[in-house]
Amino acid sequence: MALATRYTDMKFQPGAKLAPDANLSDVATERGIEFFLVAFVDLKGVLRTKMVPASAIKQIQRDGAGFAPAATHLDFGPHAADMIAKPDASTLLQVPFQPELAVVMGDCYIEGKEVLQSPRAVLRKQIAALQKRGYVFKTGVEAEFFLLAPQSKDKPLAVSDEGDSLSKPCYDAQSMMRRYALLTDIVCTLNKCGFGVYQTDHEDANGQFEINWQYQDCMTTADQHIFFKWAVKTLAERHGFVATFMPKPFSTFSGNGCHIHCSMWAGEKNVFEGANGDLSEIARHFLGGVLAKAPAYCVITNPVVNSYKRLNSSPTGSGCAWSPNRVSWSGNNRSHMVRIPEGDRFELRLADGAANPYLLQATMMAAGMWGMDTKADPQGCYFPSSVNMYEIPDGAPELKNIASLPRNLLDAIRELEADKDLAASLGEDFMVAFLKLQKLEWAEFMAHLSSFEVDRTVNC
Repeated sequence: MALATRYTDMKFQPGAKLAPDANLSDVATERGIEFFLVAFVDLKGVLRTKMVPASAIKQIQRDGAGFAPAATHLDFGPHAADMIAKPDASTLLQVPFQPELAVVMGDCYIEGKEVLQSPRAVLRKQIAALQKRGYVFKTGVEAEFFLLAPQSKDKPLAVSDEGDSLSKPCYDAQSMMRRYALLTDIVCTLNKCGFGVYQTDHEDANGQFEINWQYQDCMTTADQHIFFKWAVKTLAERHGFVATFMPKPFSTFSGNGCHIHCSMWAGEKNVFEGANGDLSEIARHFLGGVLAKAPAYCVITNPVVNSYKRLNSSPTGSGCAWSPNRVSWSGNNRSHMVRIPEGDRFELRLADGAANPYLLQATMMAAGMWGMDTKADPQGCYFPSSVNMYEIPDGAPELKNIASLPRNLLDAIRELEADKDLAASLGEDFMVAFLKLQKLEWAEFMAHLSSFEVDRTVNC
């Protein structure tokens, strides 16, 4: 689909990754960039931007772009001073489908002090703590999304492709080809930005897709995850569709997960890789923390009311929900919360499409470091690869010591409130602001009168 702009014939000019303090004005001249989106992400994962012409980027790089923090999902009132987002030039991505435009993430300050509740600051704190131990956390994410038809008041949610109707649509070639133009636009965009996409597939639900790219250090992955979601939504709109990462938009389809593959490195060595194809001792302790703290951090990895329609859900039309129902792990087995596809990493399958990309990474590190410090043992949550967790009924003897996941957002909020370890690690500024927003979401949900209630009780 041709772009109706005066920039259609401009050529994308990829360049090497920049230093954090690289001169963006010079970069704009070299690469033909005319506008920058200086951006940050709030606690609910919403991408906030100011559009800055290249002629002004030198000043903005020095002084930052100003935002009213109370107008975003952060814990500030209207009396708060301007929040300044200072561009981190190392995050700059020139937009291949709009090459006069570049996106650059910013770090947030108010009156010269870093905003510690901002998601990027929360992640940076965890990175620094792990670096003191001599390690770097590397991750890759699998972010699922639906392609929907445009909505209206009279038109409910519907997948964009009426022909995408198989009872088991996963990997369906024909449905893939009907969205080939959009999917290849997305893949080419990501690869021109250095993502290293290695596969795209039609997922388990009708209208659902997934694009996988190479793992990186966790901050780079989080920054890329933000750009990925923005690019998918933007390109979908240009093709006449709506892309959503909503955890569970359809009750009869599997939901949108955001699986995260985790490894830890000391220089060029992956310290999670053990002998004989097993995880190393330090990996097992890290994993032990991730498992033990899952009920507490679930409200971070699964942060909206709708998240709990995906977790603990009933089998879908395809036969399987593909989301975890208990805190368990196994080998190469997708019915558990954690899967070990190979002995060099683990895959957490808990998080969903609403997870904040920065907080997802930070939470894994906080829980993992707690596990390392306490030498947490994951063995009590282990099941052989032959065990289908979905087939084990509640109350079965083998579940005696297996924790359940929260059933709703309120239960998840209470689990995090009660956990002092994560609170200490993630920081008071973040915890106070995040929990306040989550409680507000639950209160708004409880105040909402649903059609379910009216249908069931209007004749009482």
